[in-house]
Amino acid sequence: MTGAGLSPTIVNKVVKELRDLQLKPEEGIRVEIQEDKLHEVQAEYDGPVGTPFEGGVFKMKLVLGSDFPNVPPKGYFLTKIFHPNVSKPGEICVNVLKRDWKPDMGLRHVLVIVRCLLIEPFPESALNEEAGKLLLENYADYEKHARLMTSIHAQPSKRSMPLTAAGGANAVNHQDGSPEGKEGKDAEPAVKKPKGVEKSKAALLKKKSSLRRL
Repeated sequence: MTGAGLSPTIVNKVVKELRDLQLKPEEGIRVEIQEDKLHEVQAEYDGPVGTPFEGGVFKMKLVLGSDFPNVPPKGYFLTKIFHPNVSKPGEICVNVLKRDWKPDMGLRHVLVIVRCLLIEPFPESALNEEAGKLLLENYADYEKHARLMTSIHAQPSKRSMPLTAAGGANAVNHQDGSPEGKEGKDAEPAVKKPKGVEKSKAALLKKKSSLRRL
């Protein structure tokens, strides 16, 4: 196994985290272990229901530098997406990858926060100014543009990552992104999801001027 500058200890830690994510996947998130590129964590997101990304499948990666975990990874969407906090080249802007990063945070937490960003964007710190402005000033146009981008660039394919969790407890239907079952009672999530992560679009519009920072 190779990790492009990562120490053997960190490589083993990354592999352990990825295997745990495969055995106990988070809702709508799949990861792949690439033994020859462990410094690039590949993940796939099902567009959350009730968002302009619903029905899409979005590929992203976390690039782990040689100083990881003392320095946060860099996050990129590989699938084109119209989102305030994702630049046109795909760079992801979220505090957990910057000032809020802690060496013991873990990849699971980062991947969950990125999914939360799909549900509740933060336009006040937009990398894509057009998307941020539309979200605040004309949600209908923002939603229309984001859905169009999803329909063009984020359609599921047969090359989607397989879900390798044992049994069907957290299995995901790759065609519609819906969960086939609920997490077992003894399978506890590694991180607590931020409050309000499943806010409806109406709630987002009502509070768009005071969206909390992730």
